Amino acid sequence: MFYLFHGKDSHSQHEYLAKLTAKLGDPAMLDLNTTRLAGNVTFRQLEEATAVMPFLSKYRLILVSGLFAAKPDKKFMDQLAAYLPQMPDTARLVFLEADALPANHAMVKLAEQSENGHVKQFDLPEGQALEKWIRDAVEERHGRIQPHAVHLLAANIGSNLAALGNELEKLILYKGEGEEITAADVTLLSPYSAETNIFDLVDAIGSRNSKRASLLLQQKFNEGADPFSLFPMFVRQFRLLIQVKELAETGKRPPAITQELKLHSFVVGKLYQQSQGFSLPQLEQIYRHLLDIDVGAKTGRQDMTTALNLLVAALTL
Repeated sequence: MFYLFHGKDSHSQHEYLAKLTAKLGDPAMLDLNTTRLAGNVTFRQLEEATAVMPFLSKYRLILVSGLFAAKPDKKFMDQLAAYLPQMPDTARLVFLEADALPANHAMVKLAEQSENGHVKQFDLPEGQALEKWIRDAVEERHGRIQPHAVHLLAANIGSNLAALGNELEKLILYKGEGEEITAADVTLLSPYSAETNIFDLVDAIGSRNSKRASLLLQQKFNEGADPFSLFPMFVRQFRLLIQVKELAETGKRPPAITQELKLHSFVVGKLYQQSQGFSLPQLEQIYRHLLDIDVGAKTGRQDMTTALNLLVAALTL
């Protein structure tokens, strides 16, 4: 049997692989019968690895990473296509690809058409699919979560499923099994919630509300936020604002921008709205100022806390 797992969602890919290998017998014995290959593998290596009889086990597992990303030549692909349908029944050969292969790729077609083949594509969930992933993940862990909390996690963390999984584990442990996770819990426990405060701060800057902007910044400092942790959020926010502003000026609306930038629709909606408060030259000037602050802080010419306070004050004049 051979499998082709491909796509950018490496987290789900590895989870699926773990469930597959759990069905192949005793983990300790399977580990003794596992061969791992990567990159430019020769056909001879592949053939020899699958032909070895398993030791005290029903199956031998062969994991091959990034083979097709290395673009093997036609001769290799022809040999592989002829060999895989008649591969020994004791072999479980798994091809792992970090990027999605096109539907017309020879290996995708072979896995779809062969009786002993199986193909599964793992795409990163976005939008409603991402929020469904969060709800399902909470349910699997015997927890409950409010819709607004789901929305907040999806907006803050995006499609980083490994990070989302870690945050959900932490939230469920905090609340206790069966207790409902709220948006307040997410804000309290998730470090990613700090990015939401950056949205609010940039909203205040865009509307030139100096009092609110200064208050929000001081609030973060009073909470113990490290200015060197806040600064990259400022940089990321204004870099995204520049990207959204450039696309908006070509006539693109939020749905198209969401597709192009691969961001959550909620995040793009906020960025699109915020970008209306700045011209593109203003955003570029702010970004250059941020780069100057970065250099100044790293060379000791500027204190980061003072620099951020002055930045907010200057942008709300």
